[in-house]
Amino acid sequence: MRELLLCAPDYYGIEYEINPWMSRAQGAEIELAKRQWRGLHETLGSLHAKVELVPGQPKLPDMVFTANAGLAVGRKFIPSNFRHEERAREAPFFARCMEEHGYEVLWLAKDLYFEGEGDALFGGDALFCGYKFRSDIQSHRAVGEMLGCLVISVELVDARFYHLDTCFCPLPDGAAVWFPAAFDEYGQRAIRAHVPDLIDVAEEEAKTFCCNAVVLERDIVLPQGAPKLVSELTKRGYRCHQLPMSEFLKAGGACKCLTMFMPQRETP
Repeated sequence: MRELLLCAPDYYGIEYEINPWMSRAQGAEIELAKRQWRGLHETLGSLHAKVELVPGQPKLPDMVFTANAGLAVGRKFIPSNFRHEERAREAPFFARCMEEHGYEVLWLAKDLYFEGEGDALFGGDALFCGYKFRSDIQSHRAVGEMLGCLVISVELVDARFYHLDTCFCPLPDGAAVWFPAAFDEYGQRAIRAHVPDLIDVAEEEAKTFCCNAVVLERDIVLPQGAPKLVSELTKRGYRCHQLPMSEFLKAGGACKCLTMFMPQRETP
């Protein structure tokens, strides 16, 4: 049974703008967001995941996006060093939560920006780490040394896909779903070299954040709006659970952004 960390959207809202999706003028429908979050929570529970909750905090509307809390591997947890001041105050709450769950908390140097599972995903024998918009490439070496794992750094070049988990989703059979244009040429080559079986997503579906999926063995929980990807995954034997995520997309997040694995991997 996989253990997941979520945060109820009690304080969620678009109160600032730190990515191209966010608009204070447009805002989010909070009651609808709460219903959509409950749908995610219930779906994950129905797939036999154990869901833990971290309490939200006033004036920290993005705590709901727990994937950005940090990276858990084995019993170690590396909290995020958020680039934007608006999110930096989240880190102590997440660190305390993980300590209470028995994790050893390992802090990065304060000058190394790193945004957790949002920019760090295991695929095969490597930890793929995205950088540029939120995380620094310099943080990747430190993370690799802390965990004793191979790190492959890939540069993100489209501001709409500012975290790795918005455009790249490893699968348990060794394949991965991705939006190639979100990466620079070197990043594309690096991913192709280490992931021989790649499922390309067209831009029209990538914009639904369909790569931002929670993978639980053969079950994949993803936002609505990507019929081509769902068809391909279904052919490969995956069960797709499509959920409305409109109110979180307005903040640049979806299913995976709202979910952190505890841990993502048992061993590096």
